[in-house]
Amino acid sequence: MSLKGKVALVTGSTSGIGLGIARALATEGADIMLNGFGDAEQIETLRSEMAATHGVKVAYSAADISKADQIDAMVADAVKILGSVDILVNNAGIQFTANVEDFPNERWDQIIAINMSGVFHGMKAVIPGMKASGWGRIINIASAHGLVASAQKVAYVAAKHGVLGMTKVAAIELANAGVTVNAICPGWVLTPLVEKQLQDRAEKDGKTVAQETHDLVAEKQPMVKFTTPAQIGGLAVFLCSEAAATITGTPLSIDGGWVAQ
Repeated sequence: MSLKGKVALVTGSTSGIGLGIARALATEGADIMLNGFGDAEQIETLRSEMAATHGVKVAYSAADISKADQIDAMVADAVKILGSVDILVNNAGIQFTANVEDFPNERWDQIIAINMSGVFHGMKAVIPGMKASGWGRIINIASAHGLVASAQKVAYVAAKHGVLGMTKVAAIELANAGVTVNAICPGWVLTPLVEKQLQDRAEKDGKTVAQETHDLVAEKQPMVKFTTPAQIGGLAVFLCSEAAATITGTPLSIDGGWVAQ
């Protein structure tokens, strides 16, 4: 398929899952608005390389996804620089673990602000333009934790469940506007951050990285295999295709059977 002429805004896309999605969309010809934190020089290198490799326009916003006004400004910048926002991928997220009674209030507020409220503000900002053009794709990156829970992740689980609820509401409201709204629910994903954690854990526990990987993934997934950011990007591309035009309000699991249990 071709997404040439479409503009995709992907939050949290300077690394990991978001970067995998941005690259997949750029491969299909979409112009890209990157977003995220990191070293300015490295981000500029990433931006220019993506543009050159795929022959698309690539812009960057440092908007803080916990701030509604910065999300609004980022969307406005994407429209000004790239012409529109046809595809929104709400990917930015953070994590913190602790038992409910020990969970710091400020961490709760931060996770809810970025992982859930940021999704709401992003959708709110792009929907008018999508309705006006008669076409749009909103893809919210939820999690297996949007469908099931794990201990010590109260804020993350609450936020991701909330994301699925928002996805369904927006899908119903936009059902006949040419705009679909879906959620991707990954299980274990092999990002650079996870790779580093596996190496550190292997050294600490005196295991091989392969053993540590097996133990980590098998704890939750029947399929003892990581999903890659590129595979999640492939699913995002499919959701933008004509074949997915009537898929809306749906959580799509890509989790090695995690929630099938």
